[in-house]
Amino acid sequence: MGHTKERSIRRRLKAIALALGLYGAAMMQSAMAASPMVTLPDFTSIIKAYGPAVVNISSTSTRLVHNQLPANPLPPNNPFYPFFQHFFSGPNAGPSHKEKVESLGSGFIISHNGYVVTAAHVVRGASHIVVGLSNHHVYKAKLVGLSVRYDTALLKIDANDLPIVPIGDSNKLEAGQWLLAVGAPFGFYNTVTQGVVSAVNRPLSDDEYIPFIQSDVPINPGNSGGPLFNMLGQVVGINDQIYTSNGGYMGLSFSIPINTAMRVVHALERHQAIKFGWLGVDVQGVSSEMARAMRLKEPVGALIAGLVRQGPAAKAGLKRGDVIITYDNKPVYSVGQLPPLVGNTSPGTVVPVGIMRNGRPMTLRVEVGTLPNNMGQATNTSESVPRLDMEVGPLTPEALNDMDIHHGVVVLSVGRGPASEAGIMPGMIVQEIAGQAVANPAQFAHIVAGLPARTPVPVLIRHGSQSIYIVITLP
Repeated sequence: MGHTKERSIRRRLKAIALALGLYGAAMMQSAMAASPMVTLPDFTSIIKAYGPAVVNISSTSTRLVHNQLPANPLPPNNPFYPFFQHFFSGPNAGPSHKEKVESLGSGFIISHNGYVVTAAHVVRGASHIVVGLSNHHVYKAKLVGLSVRYDTALLKIDANDLPIVPIGDSNKLEAGQWLLAVGAPFGFYNTVTQGVVSAVNRPLSDDEYIPFIQSDVPINPGNSGGPLFNMLGQVVGINDQIYTSNGGYMGLSFSIPINTAMRVVHALERHQAIKFGWLGVDVQGVSSEMARAMRLKEPVGALIAGLVRQGPAAKAGLKRGDVIITYDNKPVYSVGQLPPLVGNTSPGTVVPVGIMRNGRPMTLRVEVGTLPNNMGQATNTSESVPRLDMEVGPLTPEALNDMDIHHGVVVLSVGRGPASEAGIMPGMIVQEIAGQAVANPAQFAHIVAGLPARTPVPVLIRHGSQSIYIVITLP
């Protein structure tokens, strides 16, 4: 009897323990379901609050397409080469026709009455622009203005009481901070992607005046012009471009800082000219060998290779051979950091410029000038030269006089092509090509189009105060 009672007590204790265990496990599962074990950023509040202010932008433009003819099969030294050249004259020689081109991008609304910001390359040259909202309302947009140099455009749609995004301060961004991008990659509207700041103030050779935000936020074609949010739900950048070898995202995204873009936006709103700071110097990087030769402890700074006579830097006492190591009390570690700092300075501002001269540090105060119109990237008479993958612009008589030359065109941008491989960089002056003096961009483009392929061509380049010959082989 005693054993039976003991077994009964044991069974009851086991049942109680089992019940308590199951209850504890259930409580634990409930707690785990209520709160995640690992905390990650939650972007839903940002999207709910400001996602409706992100828009899709479609634009239509017309371009002239040249039908390509086969290249002349004979070498230039063949006596029959001129005869066959009439029938085989290479690219851009066949009949041309106009073709409509449609592009897709993104943007964001900054005012309740319909001002929209996007990237300039999304709408540049467009004859028809349409803005689509997240509520499926569609509006025809007017281009208020754009800056090619800052790749920023301002649009206006006829609407009121629109949702808007708050504007943040891109100067407060630091590497490692979370970011959120919203746009239409490959046409998939209202797509949200996230990542972190990889670096700030990142210069790129094709856009030397923009101190880009580099991130690992996935950005693809169609994201261009869309907003980059911080964790406060503020726009801190405009998604602009990616580094890629296959046209898709590879982990390197670049955005225009909102502080830089809003400088353009405010000028466009007031219908004012966008002015860029200018020192009047040609600069180059400092190699390790150059640093030793110039008695520098480290290969840092921007070496002055040439100055414009009576330019801001020359007037302040800067000389060739000086190495700029600080600008307005900001360090200049590489040559690419200097143009954005100078360009974003309001003309007329006096800034301290720290230099190394003959191994000794000095500080000179320079009154920043206004970048001459002829040196700008966006000119009405600039010419794209596809065979060289570059763009050139005209030189004013004043600029020619300052450089003591009689003719030439300024290099505005250089892609990954023959010009880049030969060492041509933006800011250089092309004076001659294939023995022909270059008078203007249109003539230069015409000469290049008629040059033979796979044949070395001499090009006279003016860089700073020196003129040198280089050789280019055209495809």
